[in-house]
Amino acid sequence: MTTPSKSGFTLFGDPVSGNCLKPKWTADLLGISYDWVTVDVLKAETRTPTFLSINPAGQVPVARWPDGRVLPQSNAIMLYLAEGSRLVPEDGFERAEAFSWLFWEQYSHETAIAVRRFQKHYLKKSDVDIDPALTVKGNYALSIMEQRLNGRDWLAGRGLSVADIALVAYTRVAHEGGFDLGVYPSVDRWVLRVEDALGIPHAREIA
Repeated sequence: MTTPSKSGFTLFGDPVSGNCLKPKWTADLLGISYDWVTVDVLKAETRTPTFLSINPAGQVPVARWPDGRVLPQSNAIMLYLAEGSRLVPEDGFERAEAFSWLFWEQYSHETAIAVRRFQKHYLKKSDVDIDPALTVKGNYALSIMEQRLNGRDWLAGRGLSVADIALVAYTRVAHEGGFDLGVYPSVDRWVLRVEDALGIPHAREIA
């Protein structure tokens, strides 16, 4: 049985979304070819009949292969692309640790840091109009990462992994949501380390 190729897919995403950048960065790093199609969330382009025919959930990112395979959800796409690569730890426990960070990112990190960033930076809401619980939850998530990264370079395993890619996506732009990474020096250094490993610009240096 022939294994379907990972290359040659189309990635539908919004470049301002950390979730959409995760599979993009993974493909770029691993040299997997793809076509990028921008879907503007703020213009409700995920709600058009054309897009909903690709992903009825109306969410980006979503990957579509020429043979008809369609895969939604950022971490699922990233894991599929990274399978068998250095980005997925070989050791069973370290691999499970990496996966645990992916689950945590979507439940405890993205739901605060990404949401507050979107409301403050893109919807231009004032701080008084944003739920203060988002700040508390976001800072707690950053404190968990600070504890984990104190004295170590990567979140799981002995090198860059899918866990680091998943968590750096919104952590690197946390300042746009009003979070101060200077309070979390280990996290701050880790962000720069992951950005360098991925070959992407340092978010805090982008005007």
